[in-house]
Amino acid sequence: MIETRGPFLVALLVAELMFSLGNTAGAGEKIVEPAGYRLGNYRAPVPDAAAGAVTVTTRQLAAMVETGKPVLIDVLPTHRKPEGMRPGAPWLPIARHDIPGSVWLPEVGSGKLSDSVDLYFRKNLAKATDGNRGRALVIYCLPKCWMSWNAAKRAAAYGYTSVYWYPDGTDGWEAEGLPLEPNSPVPLALPISK
Repeated sequence: MIETRGPFLVALLVAELMFSLGNTAGAGEKIVEPAGYRLGNYRAPVPDAAAGAVTVTTRQLAAMVETGKPVLIDVLPTHRKPEGMRPGAPWLPIARHDIPGSVWLPEVGSGKLSDSVDLYFRKNLAKATDGNRGRALVIYCLPKCWMSWNAAKRAAAYGYTSVYWYPDGTDGWEAEGLPLEPNSPVPLALPISK
């Protein structure tokens, strides 16, 4: 039963319905992998593959984590303080929980990276893999997130040869009863001088 809470509730329900409709593919509709990077509308159905990466399921990733110790990279953007917020007003970003052992590199999944974010991604991938471009590298975010797709494709373009893309992200991991742990992003100091 919907209480009478005015136009706000109706607008909220309509917005949720539109978001849901805009983020679902038709039954059996296959999402085509674009040639370049996805430049916007990052929370939408994704293709089954990312060029240069191997797509893995939760079961496959759990086996990799248990036996092979891949480098896990979360690319979810950080939560920013809302614009126009009163100075001094209390604000706490939403906590992030990752697959244990993950390195959180926010902002690297955008379709177009600034030079400083590109350098940040390259340096942190090199650090996380000890400079071994053949080391297994698993990139993830949330389900239906093109940012992980972009980042996996970009890591392969950087010359990493064992890139894995986990499109189900932390939600898929948690849904299987697998553990998550609190994580903090690797700081992105802007601008980065060359």
